[in-house]
Amino acid sequence: MANYTEAFPSLPSTSWQETSSTLQLWTQVIGKIRMELTPLINHWWNVTLYVTSRGLTTSAIPYETRFFQIDFDFIAHELCISTSDGQRRAFALKAFSVAEFYQKTMDALASLGIKVKIWTMPQEVSNPIPFEQDTKHASYEPEYVERFWQILVQTNRVFTQFRSRFMGKVSPTHFFWGSFDLALTRFSGRTAPKHPGAPGVSDSITHEAYSHEVSSCGFWPGGGGVEPFFYSYAYPEPEGFKDYSIQPEAAYFHKDIQEFVLPLEALRLSDTPDETLLSFLQSTYEAAAVLGKWDREALER
Repeated sequence: MANYTEAFPSLPSTSWQETSSTLQLWTQVIGKIRMELTPLINHWWNVTLYVTSRGLTTSAIPYETRFFQIDFDFIAHELCISTSDGQRRAFALKAFSVAEFYQKTMDALASLGIKVKIWTMPQEVSNPIPFEQDTKHASYEPEYVERFWQILVQTNRVFTQFRSRFMGKVSPTHFFWGSFDLALTRFSGRTAPKHPGAPGVSDSITHEAYSHEVSSCGFWPGGGGVEPFFYSYAYPEPEGFKDYSIQPEAAYFHKDIQEFVLPLEALRLSDTPDETLLSFLQSTYEAAAVLGKWDREALER
């Protein structure tokens, strides 16, 4: 495990693109297992992964009268499946294909007496290949995985502080394996108009995800030549949102993705990265809450 002197290490998109693409698909295999075995909870909160002190986890998943949990350990670089009756299976994470990862995972589950069938077509990726057929994506560079996870840890820490300021409905910090990002969402308490949908995503998913008014923030680790950034958006977007004055100076409204963004590199240049990120989260939330006329007195601590 590398010992980073910076809380937010560098994560050049081009340097870890192949590993990122492979890891995203691995997380989709694990996320789909959780989705298959858990009941729908508000806005698909039942399908996400969570940041841990060693990597990412499904948290406890019910199976018949037992529970089991799947963990990505980015310190030991292994996938671990543990059950409530004391059993454990693990295998090393290294440069093998999505097809091999999928088969290893399913074999480990079967050896624990856990039978689950998932839809093996990836979501929210271009040119998807069914997991069991994907021998194209087969990269795993531990250094960059550790950098990525380190940023998730620090982001989760700051997001948790930001979350504590809100008394209304607010999500945990979720890792969404479809879009491969870490997100936190505040709710106004009002229902929202039906979402128009998003490319590559079923309407049933977006309609459930955006059934109520939100101000959402997150971290995306980059891809396709785009460098990593923090983001913030509102749904529905109130009039004047994109022109609202936000902080810090390096943040701006990205016209292509229609969200406020703060590049990771801009945060890394800050002498006070926590305060810089919190100023971005707070000011972009205020853009949604002020312009959207949220009941801030009732919602904020």
